[in-house]
Amino acid sequence: MRKFSVLLAILFAFITFAKADEGMWIPGHISKMNYTDMQKLGLKLSPEEIYSINNSSIKDAIFQLVGESGQGFCTGEMVSDKGLLFTNHHCGYEAIANLSSTETNYLDDGYWSKSLNEEIPVPGVSVTRVVRIDDVTEQVLKDISFDTKESERDKLINKRISEIEEKAEADNHYEAKVKEMYMGGEYYLFVYEEFGDVRFVAAPPSSIGKFGGDTDNWMWPRHTGDFSIFRVYMGKDGNPTDEYQEDNVPYKPLHHLPISIKGVKEGDFTMIMGFPGQTERYLPSYGMEYKMNSFDPTAVEMLGTKLAVMKKFMDKDNELKLELADEYASLANAHKMFKGEALNLKQTDAIQRREKLQQEFKTWVNANKTRKAKYGDILTNLKDLYSDFEPVTEDLVAVSLGLLQSSDKIMYVQQYKTLKKLLENKKDNEDKIKNTIERLKNKLDEHYENYHPEMDKEILRNLLKAYVNYIDADRQPEFFTAYLPDEYNADNIEGSIDEFVEDVYENSIFTSKERITEFLEKPKPKTMEKDPMVIFYESLMSSVMGSQMSYLSLMNDINVYERKFIQGLREFQPDKKFYPDANSTLRMTYGTVQSYDPADAVHYKEITYIDGIIEKRDPNDEEFQVPEKLVELYKAKDYGRYADHTGNLPVCFISDNDITGGNSGSPILNGNGELVGLAFDGNWEWLCSNLIYNSELQRTINVDARYVLWVIEKIGGADNIIAELDIVE
Repeated sequence: MRKFSVLLAILFAFITFAKADEGMWIPGHISKMNYTDMQKLGLKLSPEEIYSINNSSIKDAIFQLVGESGQGFCTGEMVSDKGLLFTNHHCGYEAIANLSSTETNYLDDGYWSKSLNEEIPVPGVSVTRVVRIDDVTEQVLKDISFDTKESERDKLINKRISEIEEKAEADNHYEAKVKEMYMGGEYYLFVYEEFGDVRFVAAPPSSIGKFGGDTDNWMWPRHTGDFSIFRVYMGKDGNPTDEYQEDNVPYKPLHHLPISIKGVKEGDFTMIMGFPGQTERYLPSYGMEYKMNSFDPTAVEMLGTKLAVMKKFMDKDNELKLELADEYASLANAHKMFKGEALNLKQTDAIQRREKLQQEFKTWVNANKTRKAKYGDILTNLKDLYSDFEPVTEDLVAVSLGLLQSSDKIMYVQQYKTLKKLLENKKDNEDKIKNTIERLKNKLDEHYENYHPEMDKEILRNLLKAYVNYIDADRQPEFFTAYLPDEYNADNIEGSIDEFVEDVYENSIFTSKERITEFLEKPKPKTMEKDPMVIFYESLMSSVMGSQMSYLSLMNDINVYERKFIQGLREFQPDKKFYPDANSTLRMTYGTVQSYDPADAVHYKEITYIDGIIEKRDPNDEEFQVPEKLVELYKAKDYGRYADHTGNLPVCFISDNDITGGNSGSPILNGNGELVGLAFDGNWEWLCSNLIYNSELQRTINVDARYVLWVIEKIGGADNIIAELDIVE
């Protein structure tokens, strides 16, 4: 579950059909918001044992995985007193792929380190833990009213946030971030500790960790062993280090999670803590319609076109398949999610339920003159804004996910724009030109090392054609409506695209390392001016700038009215417990193990078993291949202490916990705070879960801790890892 989110949202289900298991809650709110409900469902812990700033608590075992960009992307959890961290296989996928080669393919073959010396440093990945969370709403919003001008409001808020963060970071090694909740209705300070030395410990082969592939993605029943294992290291002084250092030692966490192999059954209490990425639970019906009719279909069209070409080339080249494995998996995940979300919105009553809430809100507003003056125009304005927003965003998504992703070298042009400008005044810029050329030369090997021109060419051709067939001509850049027909005079636009693409790969300096090297030896601005890739890039940038300006203007207005809408809803339902949208900050969700009925006459049980792996097994389908060792253990029924009361080996189970992307890898805990599995997916029947919760259909898919440990012990033979864990029988 990953990425691609544009708007914010409204939650109808919580307001009118509140369920104790709905919501991604700020952990510090447990005692005043949810504790009694959690106890009724089976929680045995005190609020202090879940979240504490004075004593060790479960929150100290929960870590966010952070990439080179500084953005968090998954959750992991401490499971030993030596910094051992569990997360999902798909969360570690990119790191594992980057550490692999065709000779040592950890994705295909798996990896099991048998000692600390065999653990492999993972460049570009760090982890953070939350030290504390403070409500700073009063400080941030002091003297700011409902009617404060937006420009003045933003100025005051930004200044105060900077002051709060600066104070929190003074005289310590922590990082502080103030995050808004309820679209700016409240503000919270999150203080983090970051560890930059993370090492790869173990992972099953992809035939276990990614069993079912794209076919089973988002689907239940599921039989995927979606886990991988890393270790966090610290300096000898006990403090974090920014990167790998040979003399670092395993991190000693304030708290680590015991692992229960007692198992789960329907109705058992479950709690998840992690870092959900972004929900849109405060989106009006107009925003949901925009998602269904515009954003999602456009993303599906562009991503699907690129994926088809990538798969064609990856199927023919194992080295390319390994190189592109993470990118393909990420794009495929998003493609299927957007497709499912649009389908859910069309086939369910989600939008109608949201409209019902809005009508109830209108009735409440219109019953009072003061409320009518304050909130009376909000929904009307939002409807008009989304009407204007839809085509603008559709254009922007088509360009950003389609055209700007149509060649590896489109954005590479940007790096040469500075050189072109310097060359236009060569006499005054000789030193700058020399330094710029040297810098560009030094990066050539990096930029062309993994460049595949034949695949790049086909992706460009197919995405340009997909774009012109998808976006109306009157909304296309002049590049398509004027330049292509004039310069490449074919019988139709698709013929012009074919000729343009041939020109790009025969003549552009950017599609050949040899040509770009020759250019840097004797650079001339006219060479770039005539380059077909440069012409294409400049046309796209002009189009993006126009769309972006309109997008930002409309988005700012939508944000203002949605913030006021949320404020109105909280006044409308003063006795309801509202939770803020997810925004990559630490959250807690609770519920129970639950089966469900996805369709008429269909019932899905809450647990899957190893039998399902064998039933799905297909040696001719790479997504459903099974390691021979697993088959042998299955035939021998060698499940050890990990079999349940039936004598069979559980693989996955489902619960009604409320999660989203970013929660991947999160621990799912029982009422005693023991890990019983790892959350890794949502389900196909309710892929609009980012917009609205549904207790009957929405499920979290978890890999069972018993299967994880069985694979470690029986498949990996990693008794050293098993010995390090606190296993509760």
